[in-house]
Amino acid sequence: MTTAFPETLGLAPDRVEALLVTVGQAPSLHNAQPWRLRLEPAAIELYADPERRLPAVDPEDRELRMGCGAALYNLRLALLGDGIRPEVTVLPDPDRPDLIAVVRHGGTTTATPEQLRLLRAVPLRRTNRHPFTDEPVDPPARAALRRAALEEGARLDMVDDPGLRRVLREIAARAHRAQLADPEFRAEFARWTARADDEAEGVPAIAGAPAEPHDRWVLRDFTGGTRPGRQPGKDFEEEPLIAVLTAHLPGRAADVQAGQALQRVLLTATAEGLATSFLSHVVEVPHAREEVRRLVRGTRAPHAVLRIGHGWPVPPTRRRDPADLIAR
Repeated sequence: MTTAFPETLGLAPDRVEALLVTVGQAPSLHNAQPWRLRLEPAAIELYADPERRLPAVDPEDRELRMGCGAALYNLRLALLGDGIRPEVTVLPDPDRPDLIAVVRHGGTTTATPEQLRLLRAVPLRRTNRHPFTDEPVDPPARAALRRAALEEGARLDMVDDPGLRRVLREIAARAHRAQLADPEFRAEFARWTARADDEAEGVPAIAGAPAEPHDRWVLRDFTGGTRPGRQPGKDFEEEPLIAVLTAHLPGRAADVQAGQALQRVLLTATAEGLATSFLSHVVEVPHAREEVRRLVRGTRAPHAVLRIGHGWPVPPTRRRDPADLIAR
């Protein structure tokens, strides 16, 4: 049965389908893809999907809203690619907390070369939990990543000082141990990871890192205990680039802002030929998140900690069918 996609913002059904594919390729916690869209003739409403909450690891829905923010950034890019200037209102209705944003037609436009470059990077972006090479990230690429965060209202701190990196590694290890000590976290993590390669949600086992648990930065086992051995010449890098992302806004709006900034950083990294993965446990454990805030001398709690470097290709993870993203 062929799905009939409704027209919205003047887009024909085939362009609406392409837009939904682009939205659906955003990153999210455990690849839960916690978003849905209501398509009206004059507006697109982006909602958080409460049925895809992960309450053990994300009890305040911070990462859920960040995932929706990343999807919103992809939506903006897709509309720009179709010549539409998106007019975005974030969290427009206090009585509908699941309504993340409303996007309307703000007039016609021509996408910039940089916007098209990032749009082309959307299907190429991967979360790469595997080893990176020891090749450093050069200064122009670092500057591009910082600029990407800044232009979306966020700050990206590179943790270069050896002493601070040692402290951050210790914070990460403690956060990891704290999560593993929680049976509810372990059960939820097991439900969403080590999935079969053809499942449309969750993290497939193949996406897990071929590493031992004591590796410096990659601690979580997404393979369900089936880690393969390391490939020759592909041990984990000695010193990846570690970056901390913090939004400028307070409250729930900060989570959406951080998600948009995060996705722009990730797409910029992809366009620069870089690999990225998340050290999510560092910001999921409240006391660890506060320690990181103090470490980077931030005024607000960080939203993401990224590992960035030069990696080998990894396969994509599956995504839900675009028709499944439409709110009925």
